Amino acid sequence: MELNADFSKRVLVHSDDLDWQASPMPGVDRRMLDRIGGEVARATTIVRYAPDSHFSAHTHTGGEEFIVLEGVFQDENGDFPAGTYVRNPPTTRHTPGSAPGCTIFVKLWQFDLQDRNQFRKDMEKELGTVQNGVAEATLHRDEREKVTYFMAEPGATLSIAEPGGIELLVIDGTLSEGGDEMRKGSWLRLPDGQNLAATAGADGAKIWIKTGHVAHARPPAV
Repeated sequence: MELNADFSKRVLVHSDDLDWQASPMPGVDRRMLDRIGGEVARATTIVRYAPDSHFSAHTHTGGEEFIVLEGVFQDENGDFPAGTYVRNPPTTRHTPGSAPGCTIFVKLWQFDLQDRNQFRKDMEKELGTVQNGVAEATLHRDEREKVTYFMAEPGATLSIAEPGGIELLVIDGTLSEGGDEMRKGSWLRLPDGQNLAATAGADGAKIWIKTGHVAHARPPAV
């Protein structure tokens, strides 16, 4: 399967316009944003766990990173409430699920295969001081990519000019970019060489952003 697999093009998806699709596990549904591959795929997805649903134990051969958007995600490593950013690098294994139910934004098979840096962070607690209406938290950085969380006040401008492509998810609030209005759940991917210039709406915005990685996009090494 290929979905939004041309990384030389700008892509904007309002995820709440998409239908939920059933996964192989009962009670776990998903909205696919980009994908190369079948059930084993380089994928960017919003996943919803119904209360008391779970996946069977599995190893993340290509690694996974995710943000808990709503509810509480759970596995052997503990409980991960909304606002948590998690990186599970290649070779990590877990049994994910949620007793109360949750929704996560997850990226699979997008790691350096030698990466072994596993961690979790409360994104709000990582924020620095507000400058020009924007507070910033660097969640992860290596030679391939940078992952950042931003909290923008109403009307604040967010400008990013970094090589390797830019991807963002609006976690809350609204954001305008390139003549498009984005809302909670909107996902934008800009190709290598295109800069980001966005403005927060009347209620401000909370935004997750990754840069540098689009240039490294490849199918899963299966």
